[in-house]
Amino acid sequence: MHITDLNRECLVHLFSFLDKESRKQFSETCRDLHQIFLDPALWTLLNFHSPSELKRDNFVLGSALRYLSVCWHSSRVKVCNIEDWVKTTFQKDICSKHESTVSDFLGKVCNKCPNLLSLTLSGCGHVTDHDVTLLLQSCPRLRILRLENCVRLTDCTLQALVRHGRSLQSVQVDFCRNVTQDGLRLVRERRPSLELTAERSGGMIPDSKPGEKLQLGRTLQKLLQYS
Repeated sequence: MHITDLNRECLVHLFSFLDKESRKQFSETCRDLHQIFLDPALWTLLNFHSPSELKRDNFVLGSALRYLSVCWHSSRVKVCNIEDWVKTTFQKDICSKHESTVSDFLGKVCNKCPNLLSLTLSGCGHVTDHDVTLLLQSCPRLRILRLENCVRLTDCTLQALVRHGRSLQSVQVDFCRNVTQDGLRLVRERRPSLELTAERSGGMIPDSKPGEKLQLGRTLQKLLQYS
């Protein structure tokens, strides 16, 4: 008996025990198994551990996706978190190889995964407010949003939560240094039923360009003179 003699339900069950890469390799052995690979029932949950994984053709994005996680823990994340105007040429070169990868991927999620329920982004240093806003608009059923160490996100993301996150029940905004206490306060006032946690966010030093830092220094000097 050949494996393809099994009915579709059995084959989908067998595929469910394989990781993304194994599913892809298995599906390339024949046309029947490739059809099983494309079955939406296999792709309700996706976990990625680096931007490079997002470029592999070993998964399927579709309306069946409910739970998505992109968590990148690497020494390169520290490079991504450096302010752009401080980065060396070498550091900029490192970022240039992947800085649009997560944003491009989230754009595909917006177009193909309207039924997403949970999203986790961790260590995604190049994700922007615009990326998160589009996703909130495109995935109206989103209930859980976890954002960790995403340094480009600002209070604009928090404003988007209030405006577009109608189904949101739980939000984590951890170690996002450009989120302020005012932004967090806005969410708590406008969406009091929302479970909002923010570890260190709102208490970290936000980014500011050199000219802004100089202006801030002068302002502090004046305050000290008149105090």
